[in-house]
Amino acid sequence: MPELPEVETTVRGLARFLEGERITRAILNRPDMRFPFPAGLGQALTGATVSGLGRRAKYGLIHTDRAQTLIFHLGMSGRWRIDPEADDKHDHFVIETASHRFALNDPRRFGWVDLVDTDRVEQWPAFAVMGPEPLGADLTVKHLRTALAGRKQAIKLCLLDQQIVAGLGNIYVCEALHIAGIHPRKAGGRVSVKALERLVPAVQQVLEQSILDGGSSLRDYARPDGELGYFATRFQVYGREDQPCLRDDGGIIRRFAQGGRSTWYCPRCQR
Repeated sequence: MPELPEVETTVRGLARFLEGERITRAILNRPDMRFPFPAGLGQALTGATVSGLGRRAKYGLIHTDRAQTLIFHLGMSGRWRIDPEADDKHDHFVIETASHRFALNDPRRFGWVDLVDTDRVEQWPAFAVMGPEPLGADLTVKHLRTALAGRKQAIKLCLLDQQIVAGLGNIYVCEALHIAGIHPRKAGGRVSVKALERLVPAVQQVLEQSILDGGSSLRDYARPDGELGYFATRFQVYGREDQPCLRDDGGIIRRFAQGGRSTWYCPRCQR
């Protein structure tokens, strides 16, 4: 599933060609993806000018001058194709401008879009209960200490809770916990302040590096220009079961199931 860096990379890629452009046509090639398309979506977008793009957690935002915002989620396999050479049967939603064509392609159809009033974006149901952005100033040691207080749930699962931190996914939590030297099974409420002081910059480090690298490009994900990101070449623990820890501490990367996902960690340097 595309995670925060992949969505951020997508938004930046779209912004280069879509920001400031007038939408000449919006095409729905089917009635739904994971959920039905909003009623009147094509009519609402046609003729609108894109005033800006953004991201909230793992959702992309396309703002228009009609005070409406298109929210999109890439699901398991979704991606935007810019000026594709040919149509594809999985291009379910298409936006056209005078200069470019943007196709939301999703073979598995787990992605979706919604259209909301821009001044109500923060009250959109999924956003209203979210925690702070991990790359924003609101993700602090103080916030985590308060949010994790008394928690018996494993820190790995706490960090995947969108009400604690918005947008973190399995890959980057595994990597951040390794950098911070925190065992993924440790109860959230028992993580020390010193460990949290390592964790906050670790989260930001892995996300920022992945964005620079264009994402991880696992399975179906690719950037809007069709290029693949290469952060996967930097994985310290994710997917490296039975391989030596790259810290050269003698540890061997282990994997176990946790909350329905695989967790990778080094038992030597993560305590």
